[in-house]
Amino acid sequence: MNPRKAILYLILAFAVIAALWSYNSTLPQQNEVSISQLAQQIRENQVSDILVDGSGRQITINYNDQRQSAQSQISGVSSLEDLLGSYGVTQADYQDGKPAIKYQRPSQVGGWLNVIGIFLPAILIVAFIYFIFRQAQGNNNQAVSFGKSRARMFTGDHPTVKFSDVAGADEAKEEVAEIVEFLQAPEKFVSFGARIPKGVLLVGSPGTGKTLLAKAISGEAGVPFFSIAGSEFVEMFVGVGASRVRDLFEQAKRHSPCIVFIDEIDAVGRQRGAGLGGSHDEREQTLNQILVEMDGFDTDTHVIILAATNRPDILDPALMRPGRFDRRVVIDRPDVRGREAIFKVHVRGKPVAAGTDMTILAKATPGFVGADIENTVNEAALLAARRDRKSIGMSEFQEAIERVQLGPERKSKVISQEERELTAYHESGHAIVSHMLPNAQAIRKVTIIPRGMAGGVTWYLEDDSYFQSRSKFRALIASALGGRVAEEIIFGEITTGASNDLQQVTRMARAMVTQYGMSDELGPRVYGEKQELVFLGREISEQRDYSDAVAEKIDAEVRIIIDAEYERARTILNEQRDKLDLIASTLLEVETLEAFEFSALMESGVLPTSSAPLPPKTPTAGPTVTAEEWKPTTSLDLPPSPSPA
Repeated sequence: MNPRKAILYLILAFAVIAALWSYNSTLPQQNEVSISQLAQQIRENQVSDILVDGSGRQITINYNDQRQSAQSQISGVSSLEDLLGSYGVTQADYQDGKPAIKYQRPSQVGGWLNVIGIFLPAILIVAFIYFIFRQAQGNNNQAVSFGKSRARMFTGDHPTVKFSDVAGADEAKEEVAEIVEFLQAPEKFVSFGARIPKGVLLVGSPGTGKTLLAKAISGEAGVPFFSIAGSEFVEMFVGVGASRVRDLFEQAKRHSPCIVFIDEIDAVGRQRGAGLGGSHDEREQTLNQILVEMDGFDTDTHVIILAATNRPDILDPALMRPGRFDRRVVIDRPDVRGREAIFKVHVRGKPVAAGTDMTILAKATPGFVGADIENTVNEAALLAARRDRKSIGMSEFQEAIERVQLGPERKSKVISQEERELTAYHESGHAIVSHMLPNAQAIRKVTIIPRGMAGGVTWYLEDDSYFQSRSKFRALIASALGGRVAEEIIFGEITTGASNDLQQVTRMARAMVTQYGMSDELGPRVYGEKQELVFLGREISEQRDYSDAVAEKIDAEVRIIIDAEYERARTILNEQRDKLDLIASTLLEVETLEAFEFSALMESGVLPTSSAPLPPKTPTAGPTVTAEEWKPTTSLDLPPSPSPA
């Protein structure tokens, strides 16, 4: 029983008893007479009848006057007549049968009530003491179990995730499938003198499917699977983490062969001594215990450790060495074929329209990980349900992709006509410069409808290429500056709408000079040692390894690159001034231009009514795209709110 409920029951019982006693004390009391007085009243013929209760301890006296009655307490006797006779009452005093003496039959309930009344207080006191000791014992058990492992064990009899549910990570599945095969048929590897890796570290960006792959291993292996998060080891009490590690591995050894999965191991596996005296000693003790359990004297067991992290750069080197984590499996962002496979997994069981092409969806989502694709499919399903559709079509998927990347459209936002014109020319400048440069990104969509934090968006096409050339970098810089240049040409002034463009331009130009050796003046050298989060793409700090004179040259080279591309964007927009006005006015009218519509306006100046593919462009023009090849990417134009563009 819950101790709190027990205490409540005790309080309720005491309240009932107190209420009964209070009720009995408030009952009207009758007059009491002594036996000698009763004898005198009988001799005077005042008593009508006498009632003796079953216990023989109390009598009720009724007088000839019906309005009067009295009670008397006596000791239990066999006969009231004998008692009255000892006080001088003779048979002659009973005139005409009065007083009539009546005896009640002894009551069983009354006896039990008397017994309960005697022993109930003692019982309640004993029960109260018992619950106090029971509560103290429960607290002791909690204190003892505080150092027990909180890992959850799965037997694998009813797997919920299989390898078929993991897509876009074929190489990673092959690596871990070997572990499953060893657990199922170890003699195949033992015959060659091979040993299975003791530990496998799953490394990858957030959302790439590290935990999902671990669940698939649990479902495929058919052996006990222990799952725990790295943060569950560390507590505020010293020694608890190490105790939980010992308990976890003791349980694993009893159930071997088995798999132990530690999610987010960076919470406990951070490099020791990084705090310079102020580090968390409890965390370091926990890590030391993990190191000993993974590769100590008593580690000849069939316990395989799986761990997942997106911060391998901060893990302790002793944890990463062979013998502990022998194998590191990198789960990278999926390519176009991987994204197509992930889409097919997530649309299972959903009513998808017949014309939906997963290949086009995969091309439309470069940089998406599995979690992004799952969210996209879910958003598309919600949109289809909101629109009362019977199936999920391409329009829902297109809208879902845009919502996931930038957020929903804010059509209700109040924007002045001046701001709408500014946004239209700004986005037109981006699109035209990008269209006219052969190495720039192709246009997917241009819109002046606010979405997310952006007042307007120019969507570009991207591929999954790993390498960028200097000419492509310069084309990207010119395209990003096209919006600011268009504002300056049309309105004769500049606004804050290009703030995000300038940030990206500066970052790309500086990277060209300091990281990629694309400066003719400074040559092929890296300037500054940067410390970055490997999978998060964030720069922590930079150690400067060059002089102030070189820093001035770097700034000068960055300025030269940006100024050159600024002038190139200005030249293009001045030459295409009529197209700039045409596309801006069209945007003010229709608000959104798809790729084929934009290309038609640039080629013929007429807005098409169908989505037929356009003829190929001349070699000097920028890339084109048909209506069926829409592939939205993150726009270079994401100014802060409330900027209009």
